[in-house]
Amino acid sequence: MLAASVVAAQSTRPRRATKSTSKSTASAEKPASDPLLRPEPQPTPGTRRTSSNDSLLDVQPVRPVANTVGTADTKHAYLLLEQKQFAAAAKEAKQLTATYPNDPEAWKIAGFAELNLKQYAEAAKDLEKAVQLQRLAKQEDPNTESALGQAYVLGEKYAEALPYLVAATSRNADKPDAMMLYYRAISEYKTGKPADAEKTFNAVIKLNPKDSLSLFYLAQIALAKNDLDGAIASLNRATVNDARLSGAWTLLTSAYLRRAAMNSDPAQAEADYLNAVRAGEGLIKVRTDAEAVTLFGQALIGSKQFARAASALERATAAQDASGVTFYLLGIAHSRAGAFPKAIAALETAAKKSPDDVNVYRELGYAYEVSKQYAKALGAYQRGSALAPADADLKESIERVKPFAR
Repeated sequence: MLAASVVAAQSTRPRRATKSTSKSTASAEKPASDPLLRPEPQPTPGTRRTSSNDSLLDVQPVRPVANTVGTADTKHAYLLLEQKQFAAAAKEAKQLTATYPNDPEAWKIAGFAELNLKQYAEAAKDLEKAVQLQRLAKQEDPNTESALGQAYVLGEKYAEALPYLVAATSRNADKPDAMMLYYRAISEYKTGKPADAEKTFNAVIKLNPKDSLSLFYLAQIALAKNDLDGAIASLNRATVNDARLSGAWTLLTSAYLRRAAMNSDPAQAEADYLNAVRAGEGLIKVRTDAEAVTLFGQALIGSKQFARAASALERATAAQDASGVTFYLLGIAHSRAGAFPKAIAALETAAKKSPDDVNVYRELGYAYEVSKQYAKALGAYQRGSALAPADADLKESIERVKPFAR
């Protein structure tokens, strides 16, 4: 997820040097507790779009409309804004606000310029001032208020953003703007209104069926309701639309693994494990860190591709950030492939990294027992049982190996 294209915002044209009362409006540009299921991946995407295919987040100035409030000459500052010389426009506009602090046009130009410079806190502060002065003069400008909503959401002040975004998307309900709807959905989601967010994200998808991030958030909402089928459907669409969206691949792999583990039909479970492998392959094309490869290894183990899983997980354990889970899964892969010395080595490391994980001792005890290292097997089972005293399987394993442990 890399660069994002620029989107249009609307405003009102700054006043020229002469006190003209004529007004003109320019149109806005349309922007374009199964051990195999640990760890649960965390959602990754934030509110900022980072794919080159996403056109809903960055801000491009739109020609403001003239008004005659105040006495500052904002013509040149606006010209700089129009020429996309945002730093210069912001500097000049802020100089004007120092001299003419009650001129909403100067504050507005500064806010739009700062919005384009991604200076969201500064943009919100200046646009707040512009909106305040416009309201005092009874010359409210919906476009300035919409820009303030954008500045808030891009600055991750979702509660402050939401009222402005609701207003912006309600003004023209028949022809809503996909960008502002997306901002509204994000704000609803981030302020704990998932039902509202789901409705709004679906409205975005209706306008733009290829909006991958809206599909991603819909999947997270579905997962929160334990709707694995709905989440998988949304994530498949998201990854088709944007193959670089690593968060969607991560969540899709995990969702398939969860559904497979819960499925009582062996054939359907096998199909889901294979689909988890496919999703994992998509993931490691865009991420090769230990966490991503570990999740891919889980999928391979689930589909019984143990040699391939071991190969992938061996690479993951070479990373400095390799976790106990990665070594645990590597031990399972080697164990299921019959390579018990390698399994023991991996599981012993897992026990050092995750000393409170009962599943590690269960698997390590099994590998020792199969290798006829009964004393070590008994020790591993006993350590596991100390962590889970009610575990009947571990108690049975302890009784089974005790006669041979000398």
